[in-house]
Amino acid sequence: MQKINRINCSFLIAVLLLMFGSLRAQLPLASGAPNQALLNEPVDISEDFRNFSNTYFLADSLTAFDPATGRGTVRWMRNVYQTRQAFNNMLAFLRPIGGNEFPGLEYEANPHMPFSLEFVSPRTVRIRMKTGIETQPDQPSLMLVNGFAPTDRSWKYSKIEGGHKYTSAFGSVIVRISPWRIEFYDAQGKLLTQTVNQVDNNETYTPFVPFAYVRRSSDYSRSVNAAFSLSPGEKIFGCGESFKGLDKRGQKVVLWTDDANGVQNETMYKPIPFFMSSRGYGMFMHTSSPISCDFGKYYNSVANLMIGDESLDLFVFLGEPKDILDAYTDLTGKATMPPLWSFGLWMSRITYFSEADGRKVAADLRKNRIPADVIHFDTGWFENDWRCDYQFSKSRFDNPEKMIADLKAMGLHVCLWQLPYFVPKNSLYREIIDKGLFVKNNKGNLPYEDAVLDFSNPATVDWYQDKIAGLLKLGVGAIKVDFGEAAPANGIFASGRTGFYEHNLYPLRYNKAVAEITKKVTGETLIWARSTWAGSQRYPLHWGGDAANTDNAMASTLRAGLSLGLCGFTFWSHDIGGFVNRTPEELYRRWLPFGMLTSHSRTHGAPPKEPWEYNDDFNNAFRMADEMKYRLMPYIYAQSKYASEHGLPMVRALFVEYPHDAGSWLVDDEYLFGSDMLVAPLFEAGSTGRNVYLPEGKWIDYQTRKVYEGGWHRIEAGKIPVVVLVRDGAVIPHINVAQSTRDLDWSKLELVVYASGDEKATGKICLPSDQKLFDLAVAKKGTTFVLENDPLKNVVSWKIVSGVK
Repeated sequence: MQKINRINCSFLIAVLLLMFGSLRAQLPLASGAPNQALLNEPVDISEDFRNFSNTYFLADSLTAFDPATGRGTVRWMRNVYQTRQAFNNMLAFLRPIGGNEFPGLEYEANPHMPFSLEFVSPRTVRIRMKTGIETQPDQPSLMLVNGFAPTDRSWKYSKIEGGHKYTSAFGSVIVRISPWRIEFYDAQGKLLTQTVNQVDNNETYTPFVPFAYVRRSSDYSRSVNAAFSLSPGEKIFGCGESFKGLDKRGQKVVLWTDDANGVQNETMYKPIPFFMSSRGYGMFMHTSSPISCDFGKYYNSVANLMIGDESLDLFVFLGEPKDILDAYTDLTGKATMPPLWSFGLWMSRITYFSEADGRKVAADLRKNRIPADVIHFDTGWFENDWRCDYQFSKSRFDNPEKMIADLKAMGLHVCLWQLPYFVPKNSLYREIIDKGLFVKNNKGNLPYEDAVLDFSNPATVDWYQDKIAGLLKLGVGAIKVDFGEAAPANGIFASGRTGFYEHNLYPLRYNKAVAEITKKVTGETLIWARSTWAGSQRYPLHWGGDAANTDNAMASTLRAGLSLGLCGFTFWSHDIGGFVNRTPEELYRRWLPFGMLTSHSRTHGAPPKEPWEYNDDFNNAFRMADEMKYRLMPYIYAQSKYASEHGLPMVRALFVEYPHDAGSWLVDDEYLFGSDMLVAPLFEAGSTGRNVYLPEGKWIDYQTRKVYEGGWHRIEAGKIPVVVLVRDGAVIPHINVAQSTRDLDWSKLELVVYASGDEKATGKICLPSDQKLFDLAVAKKGTTFVLENDPLKNVVSWKIVSGVK
């Protein structure tokens, strides 16, 4: 009888296998389009969460928990997709299913997996969840400034009905047992957000994926979908240097470092796995895997954070925007203060080809009295254009070391372009291959025709830094850290990981390698980089990529700068006037003051970029905007110092300073330059003014000195084609113009007081000589203002004037 049963079972299994094999041959297993991917096309994992062949495990209940450690286990319920047709409409929804493994007793159909709640600071909570066995202990993370997150013991525990509650001075977090849920509250008890459970699908006819992980049928790899609630009117900001709408609510954002080839599409040079909400929280997805964030695009009350990683490591921050940025950069690092000269004008084009070119542009800058501090040589300083071998062309540079010294004597530093990809004709190509310094494919060969340096290999970093050090020892001031977005997605890295985890981390490794050798050789932390990942803000600075020469590209550039700044990047720049073609003069005039009123200013792109190559009138207009920045250098330097210490951007969204002003959350075409100046560029051809939103309080026009109340106004620009206003009650320090920052006289400063009434006014000052930051306060006595305190007595001679009519 047993023998017959075994035969019948075997026969049944064989029949079932034939049946499922036949069905598999007939039915599509995925709902996505056929694979037509291009090289380095962004990896969007969202399709894996709607694939009928995959298995889904939904977070169900807390099955064990130790309140003292915050550790426990969560049960995950196994589900697959099923369809339902009604009235000629087909929907797919998740339904529970039993295990499909054999022998069934050896595997959990509904696994219990580790979960932990950790406290990093009074504002910061860490959620960690595993979806399988992990054999590696925690390793130091490049994304975290100290490698590991700290521990905070200020949170107080209390047992509540159906769950566990932890409270700090800034809010609380509740862990519900069944259904499993995590809820975040502010200090006043307002619910900020909570995880979304499968039971929430009972409230709608539109099925969505709740908090879950997917196990792919193709290779059994796993990825997590961290689903959180969104509230009516809630806005989402961040995710890196995004060129789309500043508010990400209603968008799907794919976080995969990409050569965006411009500034007007949805891919990014600088994706950052961090965002903040207008409700008072932020989230950092601590991973380098690809991420697809659906911020209510599919279902408007759910944010699906589809994280490629097989485990979840999520930091949640509580507070207003400034608090969130400070806490996030405490964790991932704050920007180092770059040298004073880097805040001056960078003159560039694509490209200066020779020593004669460099010397001529230097002479013309001084002849035309255009203040400048840097001359950048782009792709043409090698013997062969674009072929990076770290050697000056011997046929076009007679004595590069002497040229660099002569330019420095004129107050001009040299920046050099390079990249981490090596073409077959490059003289270094064979050395890189022979020494195994490149990213490999599955067979150990090259994934591309180019050799791509593997910065996860310490030997590669040593080799590369030796090349960069040779240039810095010649006197070069900065290295342009171009590209870095194309690390092979399927490459095998020396770290032992594939490009699935190393691709996004590549820019951070690249930024770090150049910044650290620059610091070692020159004593200064400065790079000029295009690609980033979380943590790259520690290595300033970064610029915005290859903008078109159009009004839309100019507007998109600002949105991108604001978005990156909301991810903890204090310093940022862009190619003034656009990159692709010769900049139309009228556009150049309007773009120029926007570029000057950012922390760092570079004219770069297709020639000519030099103002004297246009005409005398434009040359004079260029000088006027440039001199404005140099006069404002004490304000820029002090604000930069403060911003770098608090994780704040210099190009700042209005709501960072005015979180309780509802209108400030809606504006994406203006910005605060530091805390006290508001800048509204002119984005339309032929415009001489524009509609400007001013946050609450009074504002004073920097050029005309007119006073405006908060709200909407039509404001005409002054002689410089830009609208700039100063916060009422601000003191803006100025300095006399010089042809380079080296020659600025910091012993004689002018304090311009923008106070419309008799109230006091405040500001900040920081001398580059010692980088000590001081608060300034002035008060009106009679008809004049006087310093209430003088932190630089006997060091600085002050002249105090009014900035109001």
